[in-house]
Parts: sequence; C-alpha cells; structure tokens
Amino acid sequence: MPAHRLAAVKKSTIVRSFALLERVAPAVGARWAEALWFRIPSPRGRRDRSAEPGRPFQVRLDGRAVAGEVWGDEAAEAVYLVHGWGGWGAQLDAFVGPLTGAGLRVVAFDAPSHGASDPGPEGPGRSTILELADALAAVVAANGPAHAVIAHSLGATAAAYALDHGLAAGRMAFVSPMADPLPYTRVFAGRLGFGERTRTRLVARIERRVGASMSAFAVPAMAGRVATPPPLLLVHDRHDTETGWSDSAAIARSWPGTRLHSTSDLGHRRILRDPGVVAEVARFVLEPSAARSGRAAHARS
Repeated sequence: MPAHRLAAVKKSTIVRSFALLERVAPAVGARWAEALWFRIPSPRGRRDRSAEPGRPFQVRLDGRAVAGEVWGDEAAEAVYLVHGWGGWGAQLDAFVGPLTGAGLRVVAFDAPSHGASDPGPEGPGRSTILELADALAAVVAANGPAHAVIAHSLGATAAAYALDHGLAAGRMAFVSPMADPLPYTRVFAGRLGFGERTRTRLVARIERRVGASMSAFAVPAMAGRVATPPPLLLVHDRHDTETGWSDSAAIARSWPGTRLHSTSDLGHRRILRDPGVVAEVARFVLEPSAARSGRAAHARS
C-alpha cells in the first residue's frame, strides 16, 4: 500500500477510535490525547543551511545537554534564535548573515528532544513549552544578555513565557506566533475526532502535567504582566494554516510598541527564509535603542 494511503487509513482509524471514546470513555480518550499533545512531530521543511555552521556549544539543563551554535564576535551583543515545535535551531539561520554582518553575535540552539540536544525531562520524542523556555533561559545565561530574541511559532510563546519569568531582552521579533494555546486544543480535537467531553479532560491533564493553567501561556496577557515590555515586531502570513494571522493581531492589540508586518503566500515555514522577511526582521533588530544610543554616546565622549 502506498505510504500516503497507509497514513490516511491510520488517521481514519484514530478518528473513529476517538469518536467512540468520546461517547463511552472520554477519560481514556483524554489520556491518549495527552500523549499525542506532547509528542514532537517529525521535522518538516528544508534542511539545507542558509549559513555556514557556527561554533558549537553545549549548556546543561536538568543534567542534560542542550546543543547550540554561535556566530560572530564573542564581544558583540547577542541575538538569540528560537525555533518552534518540531523545529531546530538552524531553521532560522537565514538571519545569521545580516546580523553578524552588522556586528552582532547570533546564538541558536536545539530545544530538549529536538535536533542535536538530549531528551528533556519528558523523555525522548516529547517536550513542553516549559522545556523550551527553560532552555532559552539557560542558553542566555551561558552566552550573555539578549540584545534581541527572534522566535518562530511556539518558540515565540516560550520566549514570551521566559520574558514573563525574568528573562531580559532589548527587543523581540515573533514570526508566525501562537497567541494562546487553549483555542488550539479545539483544533486538535477537530483533527482527531473527539468532542468537548474529551477535550475538557485533556485540558485538565495538560495543566496538571505542566503545573500551570493554559492561560499562563497566553501571550497577550503576558504583555500586561511585564513591567516594561520590549519593542516587538510581529511577522505573520495571512494564509498561514498552522498559526492564524489573527494570533499576531491579538498580540499586537495588547503589546505596547508593537509593529505587525503581514505577508501573503509564504506559509508557516517558508517565511523564515524569505529575503523580505529576513531584511524586515534585521532592520528591526538593528534599530537603535535608548540603551545602545546611550552606550554609543558614552563611547564618543
């Protein structure tokens, strides 16, 4: 049987199974759905590099190795690249050339259970937003203050969560971000074929597992909890089928000092390599901040 037909049969069987469990055993369905929710998907998208490999490094997180790369002068200000769910650090390396060419240092890493990093506490093939946020905080602690953070998809949620929990960053650029994971439990339910009896139990299981309400990961609310939210650039394709453009619009309404740059027909991943998007993000990262201007004035005096 061809692979695509086999996959369709498998999905059909899963959907029928969840529909049955919704009727007769939603708690069992919720346990199964929880296991799938935390499972990391196979990497998708192009694997060729847009930049030469950087200098490798490792940091330890919960006794496990988080692998990364760094480009540029060790004394330069650092920009951190944060991939999304099922991604990898090199997915964002189109930003390396413009930023290092402007004198910045660029740091990328693979989150736990992603790429070249060890599995995290959730075990091989599984992870959480918390693991990604903790990995970002550990990488910044090892490599120096963040002049900027550029994050993709769920990596933007993790970066915002890290900011909400003490990470300092001069500016942030979110590409194709998710505003709030809770509505995506309904998308997840629709794809797998279960209803509200299973979904509400799934949400409760997710919250118990991570030790926090799902509302804790809603990016628009985070902006109100941070004393001085850094300037934010949002870049989102209007036809993104994985995270909706409306997510960026919701973040923009709540985050002071935000700019929303919209694209068309770049989707969820090609947007990371589009020359126009790369140039827009690089311009934003390189805009002078009050702190940098002050340092420059002090150096000239």
